[in-house]
Amino acid sequence: MKELKLIASDDTLYTVLDEIKQHLTANNCPEELMTPILIAAEEVYVNIAHYAYGGKPGEAKVNIEVAPDPKRCKLVFIDKGIPYNPLEKEDPDITLSADERQIGGLGIFFVKEIMDKVEYEYKDGCNILSVEKSLQ
Repeated sequence: MKELKLIASDDTLYTVLDEIKQHLTANNCPEELMTPILIAAEEVYVNIAHYAYGGKPGEAKVNIEVAPDPKRCKLVFIDKGIPYNPLEKEDPDITLSADERQIGGLGIFFVKEIMDKVEYEYKDGCNILSVEKSLQ
């Protein structure tokens, strides 16, 4: 398992994505599975950077794990920002036009659609969002 500790910001996003990509490549992740994992990671990390600390700098941890049996990737995002469970937000009605839909919620909706498992918990003053994708 690889653990990153960074100040959550747009400036550190590419560090996170590069580390995830390197870890997945080292574990022979197929390219067609790597792309959705990186998209999900970007969405979650950007949300932490923009919203977790009310626009102020704050720390984020990202744990990257590839388990062998069954082969899967698990990413765990941890922050000590404002408690917020994005999974409680109602999914947007994607049948509506962009003008008719409320702003927000589309990113986490896509994360739930492209990943196999998404879980949230608030523990010890931390938001913990885990996403998993099968690599088989």
